[in-house]
This record gives sequence, structure tokens and C-alpha cells, in this order.
Amino acid sequence: MLNINVIYAFIWLFAMWKWGDIKNWQKYYPTFLFFVIGDFLYLYLLSDIYPMWRYAPQDMNENTRITNSHISLLVMAIKYPATILMYLPNFPKEKIFKQIFFILLWSFIYAINEFIDLRLNIINHSNGWNFYWSFLFNIVMFSILRIHHCKPLYAWMFSIVFIVFLWNIFDIPSRVFR
Repeated sequence: MLNINVIYAFIWLFAMWKWGDIKNWQKYYPTFLFFVIGDFLYLYLLSDIYPMWRYAPQDMNENTRITNSHISLLVMAIKYPATILMYLPNFPKEKIFKQIFFILLWSFIYAINEFIDLRLNIINHSNGWNFYWSFLFNIVMFSILRIHHCKPLYAWMFSIVFIVFLWNIFDIPSRVFR
């Protein structure tokens, strides 16, 4: 039986090949790195000590030792570049309504992915995090990714404000700083 994460990888790779601006990847590389840094920060600070979500991988067989970190790295290596190479080049330049719709569309794509993961028990929420927080997070994340592509300094500032907001809402303990 094929592992769901392998299936996801093939879906994202196909989508990137079909709709991504692979030829101009250098143009989007800084925003990809920004995206990955955010996930690495979460993985390092919260994932083990005070997780909001964790992957609970379904093993392909008894000998496979896939962990939350392995799945997170797979997501960073495949899903994030695919997302960036499809999202940024196709972001509408015209009316704000179309831009908001596009951000919501991508937030729904990520929400559907997470909904499936929740139903298959391959992701767990904890410490007050839930599907609705994930959806809000996706809206903010896709907004900030677009901002980063155009004005990186503003994206860093908005990210810090949002992190502080979440930090306070979820009462993150100081012990996460190792």
C-alpha cells in the first residue's frame, strides 16, 4: 500500500509541472526560503515541546521509522516549492477582489489537504490549535507570502506581529527556548 505522503508528493510535483513557473524559479527563490524558514522555526521551537500540530505518519511497513520531522521535511522540499511556483506567478495583478479570492482559493486548497489529513489521522492538533486556526493561519500565510515577494521587509514585520499574536493567544511557554 502506498503511503499517503508519497501520493501527496506526486500530486504536488505534477501540479508544479503543469501549472508552476519552473523556468523562472530564481525569481521566487527568496520567498520559498522565507516560507521554509518559518516552518523550520516552528519545527525547532514548538514541534517537540509545545506542538500546535504534529504529523502522525502512517508507516508503509513495520520497519519504516518515518517521523513528524521526516514528513515536515518532505513538505518543505516538495509542497512548498510547488506552492510558491504556482501561487506567486499566477497572483492577480488587478482588482483587490480577485487578489482576495486568490488568497482564499489557496487557503481552501491547503484546508482541504489538512481536512483529509485529519480524517486519515495523519495530523494531530493540540494545545488549543484546531482546523479553524489553521484556516486563519493559511489566509495570513498566503497574504504574507505575496507581500514577501513584493516587499520582503514588510513581510518580516507582519510575520513577527502575527507570531507574537499567536504566541500570546496560545500562551506558549518560555521553555520552548532551549
